[in-house]
Amino acid sequence: MASKSEGGIGETIRTLFWALVIAGIFRTLFFQPFWIPSGSMKDTLLIGDFLFVNKMAYGYSRYSCPFAGPDFSPCPIEGRLFAAEPERGDVVVFRHPTKNVDFIKRLIGLPGDKIQMIKGVLHINGAPVKLQNAGQFVETYEPQGPQKGRPRCANDPVGEGADCIKPRQIETLPNGVSHDILNIVTDGRADDTPVFTVPEGKYFFMGDNRDNSEDSRFPQSIGGVGFVPADYLIGRADRVMFSSAGRSLFYFWTWRSDRFFKAVE
Repeated sequence: MASKSEGGIGETIRTLFWALVIAGIFRTLFFQPFWIPSGSMKDTLLIGDFLFVNKMAYGYSRYSCPFAGPDFSPCPIEGRLFAAEPERGDVVVFRHPTKNVDFIKRLIGLPGDKIQMIKGVLHINGAPVKLQNAGQFVETYEPQGPQKGRPRCANDPVGEGADCIKPRQIETLPNGVSHDILNIVTDGRADDTPVFTVPEGKYFFMGDNRDNSEDSRFPQSIGGVGFVPADYLIGRADRVMFSSAGRSLFYFWTWRSDRFFKAVE
């Protein structure tokens, strides 16, 4: 009996080991799960959205492996393997250059581009992007997600449980990619910037929720994203699998039925 018991335990351990190996390979080479913790990409991505990141989109780097950091990575890769260039307008997961955590933002500036914000309007290579009014984004004023942060509203002051309203616009980039942005004010600290010239081999990212995004408009010296090297790109967000409006993805009664398998645009 003891021999059978020990054999059963050994088989269980071997099964778990190979299951973890297969899961690690899948996560490294194909799709990485990602959960949206903040509102910086509203209304494209909402707090509580759960998606899989396409790891094949841009090739692989040292940051493609789980537990990778600046000093150690299970992936002994120099530069990028099977590299492919991202496109302007892609929603990208990347490793923050100084904080060693994964961020998700929209790719705005390619190498050589000149990026500037003037009175809240994005300018690329000296020309303003096309903007079209798209009504309002309305959400409930209440604590959101595990961080329990409350949204910023254009109709402040807003009472608990009331409608929080933000103006919504459709922004069209020079390559024709269109997406929603939210922008309450045009005189915030990141609404008027110097010209950012994107260096070779690096990229410029912004959040769609322009008044609530820590992105490339802010230098790394103060905790911002700054310019992101190509090696730090992890993958492209293509589709939301499901979404939870509660404090946990496991609170199935808070799942948003309209966001199942929703394309990320």
